[in-house]
Amino acid sequence: MSGRYSQGYDSGYDPGRQVSPRRSDGSRRDVRSGPHIGPLRLTPTRVFIGIALVGSIGYLVYSLTVRDTNQIPLLASGAAILGIVFAALAVLGAWRAYGAGRDGSGGRAVLAAVLGGLAALVSFAAFATAAVLALLWRG
Repeated sequence: MSGRYSQGYDSGYDPGRQVSPRRSDGSRRDVRSGPHIGPLRLTPTRVFIGIALVGSIGYLVYSLTVRDTNQIPLLASGAAILGIVFAALAVLGAWRAYGAGRDGSGGRAVLAAVLGGLAALVSFAAFATAAVLALLWRG
């Protein structure tokens, strides 16, 4: 037998066993602080972006159902709002990618960069759609 346990006795080290943190009174501490939805921690930024995303998509769906002379301006403003929300998501993705890269988490940095880049593409497409719809409305 070779390796770490080759001395023939049990050193007491078990890599699969983890010790949970305890308070000074000996009780176990809850590691997760703050509100969570599953593994995702709710922060004010995430709640704000989530509400803005759901609200802008709802507004865009509503503007698709309106059948009068205001439909094109409603669609243009809905696309512009959606572009603003996805631009904020792109900035947050860049921020998360920088933070994860600084912490040494290369996989998380790449994932955040890719998702932020996709959010930027959606943002540019929404702004382009808003510009085209605004030109159609003026023309």
